[in-house]
Formats: sequence, C-alpha cells, structure tokens
Amino acid sequence: MTIEVQVFQALRQLVDGRVYPDLAPADVARPYIVYQQVGGDAVNFLDGAISSKRNSRMQVCAWAEARIEASTLIELAELALHAVTALQAVTLGAPVATYDEETTLRGARQDFSLWI
Repeated sequence: MTIEVQVFQALRQLVDGRVYPDLAPADVARPYIVYQQVGGDAVNFLDGAISSKRNSRMQVCAWAEARIEASTLIELAELALHAVTALQAVTLGAPVATYDEETTLRGARQDFSLWI
C-alpha cells in the first residue's frame, strides 16, 4: 500500500472523506484536508542495496471557515497519523497557522516524517 493511501485512510474519517493530494477542488465543502509530499530522508547503503523502507516528509494542511476549527482539525490529524503504526509517524514541529485571502479560509499546516 502506498504512503498516499495510508495517509488518506488515516485522515478521511476526520472530514467525511474530503482529503486531497496537493490541491482541493475549487467547490469542495469545508472543512477539508490537503496533503503533499515535500521531501523526505533518502536511505542509501554503501553496498548499493535498496532499502525496504521509504521515508516521506508529508505536509498536512487543514482548511476551515474558522481558526479554531482548523486548529482542532490539525490536532486530530496528528493523532490519526500517529495511530497508524505502519507509518511510524514523527511530528516535525508545531502547527503553523495560515490564511488564504482568495477564499478567506483559515488553515493550519504541519509536517510529518512517515516511514513505510
């Protein structure tokens, strides 16, 4: 199972399935979650062997009408990702608040190191 599938499955119950890679549709109901792989740690062995594990730095962003809703949702997302033992989630810093002027939505984003 891919890391994207694992992330979707972990987060979908928080927003009735409104979890999207990279970008949400323009007319999506709120709240919703967007995730994007933004790098990760490469695993290299001196003998050239291929690792059985892959790492992804995944940025998760919760979007909602109100700040408190976005902040609560990102906290729930963190708990949901940590609950999936297969992901071996490590939180990389505290949530960052954001605002989208075009949509007037409030957001909260956070990065995670995930292994699969």
